[in-house]
Amino acid sequence: MHTGGMTPDSRMGCPYPRCGPRTPTVHRRAMICRMDSTSPLPPPDVDAVVFDVFGTLTDWRTGVAEALARVGGRAGAAADWPAVADAWRRRYRPYLDRVVNGELPWQPLDVLHRRMLDDVLPAYGLDGLDGLDDLGALGDSDRAELVRAWHRLPAWPDAPAGLELLHRSPLLTATLSNGGTGLLTRLAKHAGLRFDCILSAETVTSYKPDPRVYRMAARLLEVEPHRLLMVACHPDDLRAAAAAGLRTAYIPRPLEWGPDAAPVEPPAWADLVADDVPALARALSSPLPALSPPPPRTPRSP
Repeated sequence: MHTGGMTPDSRMGCPYPRCGPRTPTVHRRAMICRMDSTSPLPPPDVDAVVFDVFGTLTDWRTGVAEALARVGGRAGAAADWPAVADAWRRRYRPYLDRVVNGELPWQPLDVLHRRMLDDVLPAYGLDGLDGLDDLGALGDSDRAELVRAWHRLPAWPDAPAGLELLHRSPLLTATLSNGGTGLLTRLAKHAGLRFDCILSAETVTSYKPDPRVYRMAARLLEVEPHRLLMVACHPDDLRAAAAAGLRTAYIPRPLEWGPDAAPVEPPAWADLVADDVPALARALSSPLPALSPPPPRTPRSP
């Protein structure tokens, strides 16, 4: 069992020290560590689980970089395609924050993705338009195809199996993503991600971390916010969900930004930390009784 004073150790398979690699899979806010299938865990106290999608369940960097390489290669372009994908993604949060803050009117994510892409391409010499003969320039139809790449991202290998485990449980599962409903539906089908429901921030014409997005999920799933678990690999998403009254679970995705990205420490305040989606599903679907102290001894009669 971990104590609150411990700090994460990114060198181990477990995000907390002294557990050793690959053994523990789940941690609770109370720092109870699941060491094996017989270790006690508190029973779940949620009725539904909603997932962030870009990064948490899907490998956007690989999918987008491959699409850029394909489309760019067809146009005769050469570039560091993972770097272009990273630059595109880095515009995501600033753009969405401007919408949430009221600086920009709400627009579907596909429209914003196109604006972000248009911002990025000139820095890489890829800013031509259809009808021009610039070798390596990406025109309007190329850019439209690239925006659609976000509808066809690959899943992280553990995600489909973990969602299938959750599907066999009484818990409801849904997306809770900034992607549009159509985007998420196509993405789930393409990546083999099984949900009971597709929920999108576009329902409230806003984006996370607007608290209305998280409350909308609880309302539409007909559960109290404290009975709804938000799962993400992004601490800022979980922080906003917690502020809206949801429970939170963190899944690390150390390769989201590539093999050279700096490690992200699991948030100490999260209700649950799991190595992957199957570990999360096992913790929520097949809990054992909570650990409790032994009963006091009854004195024997003389």
